[in-house]
Amino acid sequence: HFLDSAILSWVNTDFTNPSTFILLGIPGLEMAHVWISIPFCTIYVLAVLGNFTILFIREPSLHEPMYYFLCMLAITDLVLSTATVPKMLNIFWFNSTEINFSACLTQMYFIHCFTGMESGIFVAMALDRYVAICDPLRHATTLTNSVVAKIGLAVVLRGGIFALPYPFLVRQWPYCRTNIIPHSYCEHIAVVKLSCADTRLSSYYGLFILFSLIGLDVIFITVSYIQILKAIFSLPTKDARLKTFGTCGSHLCAILVFYIPDFFSSITHRFGHNVPLHFLILMANVYLLVPPLLHPIIYGVRTKQIRDRLLWLFSHKGT
Repeated sequence: HFLDSAILSWVNTDFTNPSTFILLGIPGLEMAHVWISIPFCTIYVLAVLGNFTILFIREPSLHEPMYYFLCMLAITDLVLSTATVPKMLNIFWFNSTEINFSACLTQMYFIHCFTGMESGIFVAMALDRYVAICDPLRHATTLTNSVVAKIGLAVVLRGGIFALPYPFLVRQWPYCRTNIIPHSYCEHIAVVKLSCADTRLSSYYGLFILFSLIGLDVIFITVSYIQILKAIFSLPTKDARLKTFGTCGSHLCAILVFYIPDFFSSITHRFGHNVPLHFLILMANVYLLVPPLLHPIIYGVRTKQIRDRLLWLFSHKGT
C-alpha cells in the first residue's frame, strides 16, 4: 500500500520538465519488436547507402540546379532517418526506452525542421522543372548558382524557424500524468497528449504548419505542374511530349512518396480516434523510413546521368 501510494503521489505531481521520457516503441506489438527491427534496420542501412551514393557521385553534367536540390534532399533524408531510427532500434533490440527530456525535444525539432526543409526542396525542384520546360532558353540564366544557393538558404531557414515553436511549446506544459510516450520516437502530438494542461495552442500550431506551410507547398507544386502540363501538351509530337514529361517523372514519384504518408499520418494521429494505436505508430514510422529509402532509388533509376555514372563506377571496379 505504501508503494502504491508513493507511485500515485509521484504520478499526480506536476513536473513541468521531467528529466526523462519513456518511449514504448510500438504499443501492442512489443513481442514482435525484434522481428519489426529487421526490416527497419535493413531500410535504414539501404537509405544511408543510397543517399551517400547520391552525395558522392562526381559527374560534371550533374552540376546543375536539380542535382544541387537532389543533394539537399539526400542530406535531409539522412538527418531525418538518423534522428529517429538508431534510438528506435535501441528500443527494439535492447529495451533502451529512456530518452532525456532535452534529447526528446531535440529529436522533435530535427524531425519537424527537416520535414519542413524537405517540403521546401520539392517546391524548389518544381520551380526548376517549371523553368526548364516552360522557359527553357532562360533556365541557365534564371537558376544560376547564386540563385540556387539563395533558394537553398531560404529553404533551410524556413524549416529551422517554423520548427522552433514545437520544442518551446512542449517545454512550457506541465506533465503531471505520466512520462510514458506510446510511440517509438518523440512525435509532437504524442508528447503533447501527456500534458495535463490545455494544449490546444500546440495542436493549433501543428495544424497551422500542416495546412499553411505544407499545404501551400503542395498548392505551389500543383500550380507549377498545371503550367508544365500545358506546355507539354502544346508540343507538336507525341514523342516530344513523352520525353519532356519523362523529365518530371522522378520528381512526381518523390513527391507522392513524401506527401501522401505525411498527410495520412498527421490527419489520422489527430482525428483517427478509432484507429488502432499500433497502426498509427507504424504509419508514422513508414513516413520517416520509406521516403529516404525510395528517393535515391527513384532518382538513381530515372536520372540518366546518375544511372550511367553508377554503371561506369561498377564496371570500372570490376575491371
